[in-house]
Amino acid sequence: MAKASGAKKSYSSWISNKNKVHVAKTPVTTKAVTLQDSLRPILIIGQAFGLFPVIGLYSKHEANLRFYWISWKCLYSIILLSGQIWMCIMCFNKMFRLETTLQTTSPAIFYGTTCIYIALFLQVSLKWPKLVKHAIQTEDLDPNFDTSLTLKCYMTCAVVLLLAILEHILSLLYALSEAIACYSHTHTSTYEGFVRVNYPWVYKFMPYSIPLGMITQLLHFQATFIWNFSDLFVICTSYYLTSRLDNVNGKLLIAQGKYLPASFWRSAREEYSRVTQLVRKVDDVISGIVFISFANNLFFVCLQLFNTLENGIKDTGACHASRLKGTTLFAGYEGPAYFIFSLVYLISRSVAVSLIASQVNSASLLPARVLYDVPSPVYCIEVQRFIDQVNGDNVALSGLQFFTVTRELLLTVAGTIVTYELVMLQLTPSAQVPTANGTMT
Repeated sequence: MAKASGAKKSYSSWISNKNKVHVAKTPVTTKAVTLQDSLRPILIIGQAFGLFPVIGLYSKHEANLRFYWISWKCLYSIILLSGQIWMCIMCFNKMFRLETTLQTTSPAIFYGTTCIYIALFLQVSLKWPKLVKHAIQTEDLDPNFDTSLTLKCYMTCAVVLLLAILEHILSLLYALSEAIACYSHTHTSTYEGFVRVNYPWVYKFMPYSIPLGMITQLLHFQATFIWNFSDLFVICTSYYLTSRLDNVNGKLLIAQGKYLPASFWRSAREEYSRVTQLVRKVDDVISGIVFISFANNLFFVCLQLFNTLENGIKDTGACHASRLKGTTLFAGYEGPAYFIFSLVYLISRSVAVSLIASQVNSASLLPARVLYDVPSPVYCIEVQRFIDQVNGDNVALSGLQFFTVTRELLLTVAGTIVTYELVMLQLTPSAQVPTANGTMT
């Protein structure tokens, strides 16, 4: 018996030494990546446009984060929210008093969702200090040294904002060409014609003035930024959560197929539980933004795609006669350039948001592959509990719990868009559109 016991201990010692998991030591000088460090530049940019009125974003100490209703940042957000509410009211006023069409409804939805975004970011700001404190507790127990995380957030921010500015410039050029075409033979100034063409819901009921035109332009620029910023916020938050899950998955992949004790699997399962709990905490805070972001993208992709399919590539605009005489900036191609670029940009941004946010769910399922590969001699109750947790929990961002952001969601959205376009094209009266040989059908 003593001989058998000694052989068993020797075998266990050999397994322990042979299958020891060696994790590369992180240099002491490397700073762990935190939620606040990853999102700080993006949130600071958002504050300039009335979003995220949290005090202490510039501080490197997360404990300094505060939210006060009575503060100049919160007052600034409320003032800008009042301006967006005014724009939304003017859009609905035009829609109800004059005409209710798809073209008059889209500005009302655009400014209406902007108001909702500002209100939601105020709600997120209220909960943000508590969320960051919870994230700090997780980060202290399981530090993450993914140095590429901050770089990915910065690069994504630069690309999205650059494309958003380019799209906004193209829309302004299109509106300017419309103003030149419609008002070049009148006593109306170019700037007055520009704001009347671009914001008809305002100047149908209010007299023109330069200060009012400038205020309207600033509010429109703010709404355009918020429209893009919401997707950027979801993307960068998904980057952070995916990085946290990848930190756990990296340790598990190193241990794949090795003979490890139950204590290792218990420790790994507890770390996985802490990260998934953080995902749920974040989802509770930002799920409203995720919902409005996906709904907004779905509507405007359908709208731009419908405009492109209905009007064709060559857009004549509001003043067709002037365009035929060549009194526009780029011979009438300002509209097509804007609509095509906007459509491609919208689809690309929507797909990027869906795929990047779905990586949170994909990363949460990866441990199952490692757990199924645990050797039979060391299979234990901790491994079984870990498998049940991975397969039983639905770890993903959601839109107010109405849907979860997974890879399958992208196909569902694509199917919805195709169905909508087919129905709209069937219900719309047939119009003359140019064919490839230049004739009208």
